[in-house]
Amino acid sequence: MKISEIKDILKGSMLCGENQMDKTIVAGGAADLMDDVLAAAAKGCALLTGVTTDHVIRTAKIVGVSTIVIVRGKTPPAAFVEMAKSFEIPLMVTEYSLFVACGRLYMNGIRGLDGSW
Repeated sequence: MKISEIKDILKGSMLCGENQMDKTIVAGGAADLMDDVLAAAAKGCALLTGVTTDHVIRTAKIVGVSTIVIVRGKTPPAAFVEMAKSFEIPLMVTEYSLFVACGRLYMNGIRGLDGSW
């Protein structure tokens, strides 16, 4: 699935990375604890989270996350968006809760990080 499709499914708004909308996402995962992301995330995945600290961007860069989705309509600080831009990680915001956003992606074919349906 492409980032552009995720944006459409989640009715998201891009904060940066509009030039990477054709990038393919291989799986999806959701976490607010970045230790969980380090333990389970895969290169090329979408990370859904409600956390807007720089730790999220740094963790995403280490793991190779291809896009970050901030849930619950949170507005991340400008420094957060700038860091995502500097690391070239597409960043979007959705009004959906973490649970609903994951469900919408799952219903549209995104697999979990363990490959399961």
